[in-house]
Order: sequence, then structure tokens, then C-alpha cells
Amino acid sequence: MQLKQITIYIALAFAHGAFAAEATETTLPEVEVVGKKVQPLPALSDSALGGSNIPRQRASTNDTAKLLDGQPGVSFYGAGGVSSLPAIHGMADDRVRVKVDGMDLISACGNHMNPALSYIDPSSVGSVNVFAGIAPVSAGGDSIGGTIQVDSAKPEFAAAGETLLKGQIGAFYRSNGKAKGGNLAATVASEAMNMTYNGSTAQSGDYSAAQDFKVSTATGRDGHTLPLDVIGSSMYKTTNQSLGFALRRENHLAELKLGMQDIPYQGFPNQRMDMTGNDSRQINLRYIGQYQWGALEARAYKEKTRHAMQFGDDKRYWYGSASGTGAPCSPISTTCAAGMPMDTEGKTTGTLVRADIPLSERDLIRVGGEVQNYTLDDWWNPSGGGMWPNTFWNINNGERDRLAVFGEWEARWDPQWISQFGARSETVSMNTGTVQGYNTTSAGYLAESTAFNALDRKRTDHNLDMTALGSYTPDDGKAFEFGYALKTRSPNLYERYTWSTGGMAMRMINMAGDGNGYYGDPDLKPEVAHTLSATADWHDAAKEDWGLKVTPYYTRVHDYIDAVRCGTANCLASNAANLTATTGFVYLRFANQSARLFGLDISGHRLLAKTGDYGNFTAKGVLNHVDGKNRTTGDNLYNIMPLNAKLALVQETGNWTNTIEGQMVAAKKNVSQVRNEVNTGGYGLLNLRSSYEWKQARFDIGIENALNKFYNLPLGGAYTGQGTTMSATGVAWGVPVPGMGRSIYAGATYKF
Repeated sequence: MQLKQITIYIALAFAHGAFAAEATETTLPEVEVVGKKVQPLPALSDSALGGSNIPRQRASTNDTAKLLDGQPGVSFYGAGGVSSLPAIHGMADDRVRVKVDGMDLISACGNHMNPALSYIDPSSVGSVNVFAGIAPVSAGGDSIGGTIQVDSAKPEFAAAGETLLKGQIGAFYRSNGKAKGGNLAATVASEAMNMTYNGSTAQSGDYSAAQDFKVSTATGRDGHTLPLDVIGSSMYKTTNQSLGFALRRENHLAELKLGMQDIPYQGFPNQRMDMTGNDSRQINLRYIGQYQWGALEARAYKEKTRHAMQFGDDKRYWYGSASGTGAPCSPISTTCAAGMPMDTEGKTTGTLVRADIPLSERDLIRVGGEVQNYTLDDWWNPSGGGMWPNTFWNINNGERDRLAVFGEWEARWDPQWISQFGARSETVSMNTGTVQGYNTTSAGYLAESTAFNALDRKRTDHNLDMTALGSYTPDDGKAFEFGYALKTRSPNLYERYTWSTGGMAMRMINMAGDGNGYYGDPDLKPEVAHTLSATADWHDAAKEDWGLKVTPYYTRVHDYIDAVRCGTANCLASNAANLTATTGFVYLRFANQSARLFGLDISGHRLLAKTGDYGNFTAKGVLNHVDGKNRTTGDNLYNIMPLNAKLALVQETGNWTNTIEGQMVAAKKNVSQVRNEVNTGGYGLLNLRSSYEWKQARFDIGIENALNKFYNLPLGGAYTGQGTTMSATGVAWGVPVPGMGRSIYAGATYKF
């Protein structure tokens, strides 16, 4: 039977739990199947979000990751306005497998400014599936923290002898940052063909906190200052477009989707650099078909990203003797630098083939294979200030290739018991070319690049994933789920191959947003995670009036990639107290250690009243707690979300839906000492939302942080959004990135 998608308010999404069976990827929409049709077993547990509430989210955010806000176990690393990184049970970024329309997209940036979810706008999203913690091996490998699948709407076709013409147009405005934008979608289809266009654009200025949070208005640029309550480098502008074609015949469907992204700028308040260009082109081809023996899916995709970083308008551009004068640097100047251009180019090519084969009414076998080839160049052109004459090669012709095969066996033993067992074998091969510094006059550049180039840099990891999941449903009012997973992730190219311990070079490598500097280790081992999880689910028979879910989990990670203080001569020359400092920014090396995480997710809803005059009233809530420790050092893991909860009262009457929501977050006191992570205080926020649907139109209005409460983002990182960010001491340490003050939003969507 198909996985039931539950339409919910995303901010208080009620999750299915900790485990998941494969979503209904293999069930063809609108296709009359001849022969034996694959019927995937019911979800062992899945957190699924349909597309009906996307318009409201579109009005309040341009960050597709925030569609998961309120999902049990999910939090967000702060980043740019369209590029936050979702964390599942305390693990984020590359530890979470993210698929966009089935593509495994890779961030081509030393600061991970262009994560996978930044390549699809919320208005284009049709469905989201979250596999929290324990994901089936068919949902992807090379990750230890779960899987997120974001898909655009499935193609629609006309009835026999008819033509389908439909579309929608939308627009929004948000007061804080003066954000605005719009989106357009249009479809023309016959009984067998479909063509769909999606386009969206959005831009915003810097947003403001609820009160002053810093002591300086200076940005380092003549005539440009920022008020004390403005979060510097939080502006953005983005455009996404896609054109899709689909052909349907009997039990077969073929899709071709062309995608394009243009981000001319996106500021990052927790990075020393800003994005000054991100151009992406994507080709995605997919086939699915039903046969007498089962179902077949095949996909091939290619993506190319051209990415650039520099100092944005809120960060100092001129360094050295020309600073503040506006005079250009000489091409061979050793006294000034015109910013710091940093460029990357990433190319990803992937293929996937899988088959679902029902052996009997009880048993279903799923087998498949996946190949991905990824290349990355990361280079920094000289701009003066002692950089000349060379281009700095951070990663030169980096390669990261994956080859995987997997198999799953699902069985319905009786109406109460379901099981799933899976195994995945994955080979990850990595290599990179020779590198160089800006010049040979710097002993550090020459010695370190020479030593790096002399290494045998090729690395091959043979990784294994295994899952064992079970579900017991004794009656219509309760269900119990449990499972174990062995998951493995190989390091990314930046973790393995960034090589310079020069202070400036390390400060440009930072996926954590903590203001510190990092460099890699070619001998890093893959992370291996063992996870145990269980879910108890109580509800009424129809799952409408009330429900409560409780999910405890425990994960132990061997060779967890954490960080240790750098003690090389270069590091100590940049910061003599680097090994012992308990305040200030520091320099770190990626290193294998051991870690453990455990936590508890609780979610539920209760229908409080049904009234004729005032509609239905429902209470919804979610509570998350996660604890993360480095078992090698006893330190706390970085960026662990403190205890947090959301409670809401939802009223539905006629065409109106109104929500009063409270968000509560405890103080963050368990911080990473090796990174000098800063504590944040506890806080509570009030959000008000309302939507009205009438015929083909929908209107959304709301107030985020209605009481204008000041707070710091627990996972927002260190504030490096303005000033002399290229300098080690040019940014004040100890200032977290604040959350947004009161913001009033409005959005409208019309379907035609």
C-alpha cells in the first residue's frame, strides 16, 4: 500500500517516527497497471510532508531547509538566507544524505555555502520525506545521520482526448529585511505528454535583531556603516528555474528536467567571506516502469556549479596601504590587497538503477546500484598584499567517486508484523592533484605544498551499511517500531585535502560557521555509526482526533571526524596560545575521534473541540532533546541543539486556518571547548499565522516573533558578518549570530 502523506502545518509537523520504508517512488501516477503491480509495504515509519502548505512557508521563508521546521529531531545550522543546513539528531551537513529530485548534489565550497537544498525553491517543492536516524539502504549511503528527500511535484496528464492547461503565480513580502519575491508555474499536458515550467526569484536586505547586540557600526568600507541591531551579511538575491518534460505510455513514464540557478550574492553572517556568485546547471533524466515481474527505476543526472566568494558590502574589501582610499592596487603590489577572490567549480555525474521485485504477497526484494563521479577545483587568484605571483590552489582536480550496490528484503509476516533487512556495499575513491601557495617566498607555503605534493594522495574506502527494522501493530490504536543501523560516511574533499596551515588560508575553510580556521588530513578514516532507535505510537483508530509518539535513540560513532588544535609552527605564529586558549578564535585540524549521541523526540496532537460557529480547535506539539559527547576527549560535540519545544493551537473554520504558536528553547551550556564555542541563553517566541483559501486563491499573513523578543541562535555560529573579517583579530570573538526580530509577512497565490 502506498505511504500515506500527512498534510500538516510545517512548523509543528507531526512525524511518523524514527524509521522509514521507501516512499512510493515506484508507483506510477495516473497509470493503469497491467499485470502484477509492486505494492511497497507500509512505512515502518516516515516523516512525510505534502505540498499543500508550501505556499504559507513560501511567504515566511526562502530557505527550503526550513520546510522541515518543527519536524521531530530536526534543527538547522545557521548560514545564508537560502542555505541553512538541516541537522538530524545532532548530525548535519555531509552526515545527512540530501536528495533533490533524486539527485545527490554536493556543496562545492570550502564553507558549504551552496548545499543541496539551496538548489530548489520552496514554491517548487511537491513533497518532503525525512528518514530520521535509520534510513533504508535504498534511500542512499555515504551518510550517518539520516536522509532527506525533496521532490518537485509529479507530472500531471490530461484525460483521454483532452488538453490540460494549469499553473499558479505567487508573491510575498516580509517586513524584516524588506524581503520580496515571486514565483510562477505553468503546465501544458496531453494524455501522454507533459511540459512544466517553474520559476522563482527572491531578494532581501540585511535583517534586524530585536535590539542592539554589538558595539560597533563599522564595516571597513568608507561611508558604509550598519546600525547596532542589524545583522551584517544577511542579504541575498536568488533565482531558480526549471523546465520539465514527461512522456507516459501504458505502464511507463520518462522524465527530463533541466534546472538553472543564479545567485548573484548571498551574505553569510557567520563566515568571513560572502557568496558573490553561484551558477548551477542541472540535467536530470528518469525512467520508471511496471512489469509483470515488478518495477524498475533508472536515473541519470549531471550538475555543474560555478561558485565565487569575496567580501560583500558589509565586509572590508581593501587591505593594506590602499585601505580606505579607494585607490586600486598595483598589479605587483605587496602593500595592499583588493579583496580576496576565491573560486570553485564542481561537477557531479550520477546514475542509479533499482528494481522492486515482489516474490509473494508477503515478500518484496529491492535491489539496485549507484555510481557517482564528482570533481572539484578550488583556486584563489592573487589580489596583492604579498600574494603574487601565483594562484593559490586549495584543491586541484579533486576527485570523489562512489560505486554502490544494495539489497533489501521486506516482509509482511502477518497483519501485525513487518520487517525490513538491508545491506549496502559502497566504494569511495578520492584523489587530488598537486597544489601551490601564492608564492615561494613564504617558507610555509613552499614547505607544506612540497610535502603535500610528495604524498600518495589516492585514498579508497570500502564501506558497509546494514539496517534491520521491525514494526508491530497490535491494533488500530497503537504501533511499535524498532531498529538497528550500521552506517558509514567517508570524509569530503575539504576534510581530507585542504593542506595549508597559514592563518589566512585556514580561516577560509570553515563548514561549521564558528569563525575558526581548519585544515585537512589525507589519512582520515570513514565515520562508522551504530544506531539503535525505537518508536511507540498511540493514537485513535482514524489517527485524526489524537496521537502521541515517543522516539528514543542512541548512536555511537567510531572515527567521528571532529577537530583538534593545530600545533604547527604556522599555527603558533598566527596564535601563540592556540593550543591552550579558552577564548578567541583558534586554528584546528580535522581528526578522527570517537563520539556518542542520544536523545528523545516527542510529538503529538489533540483535537480539543468541534464547534459549529468557531470551527475545530487542535493542539499540536513537538519536543526534542539531543546530547552529544566526544568520547575521546570528553568534550561536547559542536552545535548540538539544546532542549526545545513547539506548541500550537490551530483553529480551522470555513476557509480560514489560524495558528498561535509558541517556541521554547533552553540555554545552550554544553558547548565545544576545542572550538571555543559560545553559550547562548534560553528564550521563548510567539508566532501568529493565518491563511484563507477561496476558490483558486490563497492568502497568507503572519507575524514571526510577534513580541519582538531578542535571542541568539543556538546553532547560528559566530558573528563574523561585518568589518575586517580577513584578519584573525579583526572580528570580535564571543558574539553569537542573533535571531530575527519581529517580522510581518504576507503572501498570495493564485492557481489557474
